[in-house]
Amino acid sequence: MFVDVHCHLSFPEFDEDRPEVIRRLREQNISLLIDPGTNTETSRRSIELSAHHEFIYATVGLHPHEISTAFSPETFSLLEALTTEPKVVGIGEIGLDYHYPGYDAKTQQEAFRSMLRIAKKHDLPAVVHSRDAWEDTLRILKEEQSSNLRGIMHCFSGNMEHARQCILSGFKISIPGTLTYKKSSLPEVVGEVAIGDLLTETDAPYLPPVPFRGKRNEPSYVRIVTEKIAAIKELTVEKTAAIIKNNVFTLFPIRRHSQTSIP
Repeated sequence: MFVDVHCHLSFPEFDEDRPEVIRRLREQNISLLIDPGTNTETSRRSIELSAHHEFIYATVGLHPHEISTAFSPETFSLLEALTTEPKVVGIGEIGLDYHYPGYDAKTQQEAFRSMLRIAKKHDLPAVVHSRDAWEDTLRILKEEQSSNLRGIMHCFSGNMEHARQCILSGFKISIPGTLTYKKSSLPEVVGEVAIGDLLTETDAPYLPPVPFRGKRNEPSYVRIVTEKIAAIKELTVEKTAAIIKNNVFTLFPIRRHSQTSIP
């Protein structure tokens, strides 16, 4: 019933107890999970994980934090080649991050444009990371706009005007566990954005929701995010989860893939 459109379940933080994490998420009725790549190595790991579980899908991408060591034509060629793998349903995690000192805005923007063009070429949605870089993110999305450019604004942290511009550019707003934080502005955004433009995620192992702050996040907690959205929208949890899952199916090319689980 519930969906987690952005969870790094293939990351090393889950190596010691991944089967137990998967058992817990299944017990909480999480029926679909997308595991995003952040460079060529993690993209391959996402694909491998997705191949062994029918409800897990992968995306391939180059995170802005990886630009300093992985920006090269070879990297983009390798990532593009991975788009042909059976369970790859998007391009990401890509985007801009100006949060930490010493960031290279020019190179990040070049990489972002390159990955968006791969997404358009292969008609795949983009999974966009934007942190302290809204002006450039929105400008580039507008400049790269085409009839098939679409995707999600992962772990949305902007305001309502940012959300409005993202939606106009063909992007849905993905809501993480920060929705439950006391000082979060996301409840106002969720209240104003149409539920047809919302998605749910954990970004696990990062950003756990209340009451799990300070601990490792995990995909089973996406239920908490969905319940919070339902309360804000004054809908039942079941109705909210059903609409959000349908939003995923309208955005990601999931139905074309085999549903057979590999032992």
